[in-house]
Amino acid sequence: MILFRKFRVLILMVFLVACTMHIMIDLLPKLEKRAAGADSGDGGCRCARHPGAEAQGWGKQRARSPAEAGWPNKHTLRILQDFSPNLTSSRSLEKITAAADAADAFGRTSPSAGKAEDHKPLIGDAGGGRTAHAHGVSGLSTLFEHPLYKVDLPPLTDDDTLFNVNTDIRFYPRATGSQGWHNEEGNQEEEEFSPTGEVTAESYPNWLRFHIGINRYELYGRHSPALDALLKDLVTHRITSVAMKSGGTQLKLIMTFQNYGQALFKPMKQTREQETPPDFFYFSDFERHNAEIAAFHLDRILDFRRVPPVAGRLVNMTREIRDVTRDKKLWRTFFISPANNVCFYGECSYYCSTEHALCGKPDQIEGSLAAFLPDLNLAKRKTWRNPWRRSYHKRKKAEWEVDPDYCDEVKQTPPYDRGTRLLDIMDMTIFDFLMGNMDRHHYETFEKFGNDTFIIHLDNGRGFGKHSHDELSILVPLSQCCRVRKSTYLRLQLLAKEEYQLSALMEESLLRDRLSPVLIQPHLRAMDRRLRLVLQVLAGCVEKEGHVNVVEGNLAGDTVTHRSRGHR
Repeated sequence: MILFRKFRVLILMVFLVACTMHIMIDLLPKLEKRAAGADSGDGGCRCARHPGAEAQGWGKQRARSPAEAGWPNKHTLRILQDFSPNLTSSRSLEKITAAADAADAFGRTSPSAGKAEDHKPLIGDAGGGRTAHAHGVSGLSTLFEHPLYKVDLPPLTDDDTLFNVNTDIRFYPRATGSQGWHNEEGNQEEEEFSPTGEVTAESYPNWLRFHIGINRYELYGRHSPALDALLKDLVTHRITSVAMKSGGTQLKLIMTFQNYGQALFKPMKQTREQETPPDFFYFSDFERHNAEIAAFHLDRILDFRRVPPVAGRLVNMTREIRDVTRDKKLWRTFFISPANNVCFYGECSYYCSTEHALCGKPDQIEGSLAAFLPDLNLAKRKTWRNPWRRSYHKRKKAEWEVDPDYCDEVKQTPPYDRGTRLLDIMDMTIFDFLMGNMDRHHYETFEKFGNDTFIIHLDNGRGFGKHSHDELSILVPLSQCCRVRKSTYLRLQLLAKEEYQLSALMEESLLRDRLSPVLIQPHLRAMDRRLRLVLQVLAGCVEKEGHVNVVEGNLAGDTVTHRSRGHR
């Protein structure tokens, strides 16, 4: 009996010691951080450290606990649901894995680099490009003042907007208890309030303003202030959580910011000068971060506005990925290379091994950040198989590659037998050919709008792989169907003119990105060459079938998707 009591006492003591050690382990990083901040007088600023120092304590570093990172409270999640019946589920918002930490400032690689980047203009800055046209006038400004880029959309109804803001519910940022909702400019947040004390939609986070602005005809408006602000957020906002994206063939990371916005991060895998190896199949090609960035700018210049906002960013792999991730599978793949650089490889189908590791210099890596579309629980999207999908086989060919009359069959199949879906496919075909993107197996649309809406141009990472080769098979849908939207046709002709040269406009637009130069000159020149090829194909179609049978729609109602005339 005495031995049994001693044994119970011993078990209790071991339990108490284990609890004490657990508490100390949780508190030690906070105490060290506070002590370091007090000693240096910088308020605990985590500056860039030498990778050698990182390696010494590698095994001891762990990702922050959920309690330390901070989770959004129920009141904050309720605020995100301030929409009419379209937004009824809060499950997706409760998946957000990190929240704003008011004590931490956004980390920069070095003071000098941070100041230089702060002054680099983004898309919305008028005078940021180094490429100026005659008399110092911005080519992009001139382009967007052209009548072809001022065609108004039809009047929007509730059925034409993805979300309907419920104005009966008040939004008070201070009530959330999170500075992530507040204006980043400090005192300027007071200006967001109307004289009556109510909060306007402009006070919402920029990613939410982007979501609210989506409608049946476009992802964002031509001159949307939310777009420029969102691009800036992608580059400057503090990253609070990182996780690997499931699915797909190559590594992609989901990054969450301090204001609950999320973006898809594609890290740099190739230098600007590298081309796709000639022996690579299109389905095993690398996904390039600069292709994602360039695709967004090209889509905007073509006036499609169907690519979600994308911006380039230089990411600190140690501070902004490894130290904030809760994904153990990702965390375990970090290592220090023989060159003393920080590397990781994650888990995916292709190129996720130590032989294909992503290494920083020493821990900085480039990447593209694409803003997330609304969660599928809030705005469902439908996935469609591209009729001109490739076989994704080393030897087999798809039906459209062997049947010259394949388009006649497609035009009799819903949803291509009515509306403008076939014209949207032609737009996407031209878009892909200008980039050299052969990897377009599926596309998506918003389910709310049915078949009468645009195609979302997602996943463009396999574009801009070869500037020395024009893949004419990408243009087969256009040459088989001989159909094109009138606005697209006129804009292509405009961009072929010397005063509106596509390559010059792309160069000017890409200069506003933080990772400029995004494309090398051969890729820019290749776009001009491919544009001429597109116009040659369309000229042949017009000669064969007549202008009225090839060019469809009119500028005033070109974007209207409710049409009575079917495709022939």
